[in-house]
Amino acid sequence: MKILALSGSPRKDGNTERYINIVLEQCAAAGAETELVRVFDLSVKGCRACYGCVEKKACIWEDDFQQVFEKIKQADVLLLGSPVYHASITPELKAVLDRAGFCGRWAVSEMKAKEGAYEFNASVLSGKLVAPVTVARRAGQNFAFAQLFLWAACNDCTVVGNTYWNIGVAGKGGAKDALEDEEGVTTMKNLARRILYTASKLRPEG
Repeated sequence: MKILALSGSPRKDGNTERYINIVLEQCAAAGAETELVRVFDLSVKGCRACYGCVEKKACIWEDDFQQVFEKIKQADVLLLGSPVYHASITPELKAVLDRAGFCGRWAVSEMKAKEGAYEFNASVLSGKLVAPVTVARRAGQNFAFAQLFLWAACNDCTVVGNTYWNIGVAGKGGAKDALEDEEGVTTMKNLARRILYTASKLRPEG
């Protein structure tokens, strides 16, 4: 099982990344192949709505999106993490997700005329497990978490459940103190177990 974590945080070893690493470490200990990509370190602009991917079956704009999209396609599980900025995920992570969702759909689908009705059958993202994670100093979690959840839901992915929303409270005064949120840490450990359990049921060995 390949788990790809996309961190939308601009801070290396920040609160978001610390929560992500709890999940990755637990899953790696159980034998999963894990990788963390900091999307803030990439050069990825938002979707240009050029519709070039409809014809070419791939995004035609050359930047770092191509390399991260290859990793996304190869992954079985996507762990999507972001700090909360004004009740939203970071624009860097959203740029990656917007382009992945759009060109992922047209890679296996045909665009119809305005009068036609769509009956989408699949996306290159179909069947992937997705686990959203957000971190906020106080409020705004619901909106940011919902962004990640809704992205997964409309791209034919399965969202991994948990005993609580995968959120943490941290960052007052800019502090990297996510690990002091004991409930948040426990939630991340539970998330790792839920990922492994769900993956085992959907992709049983043999």
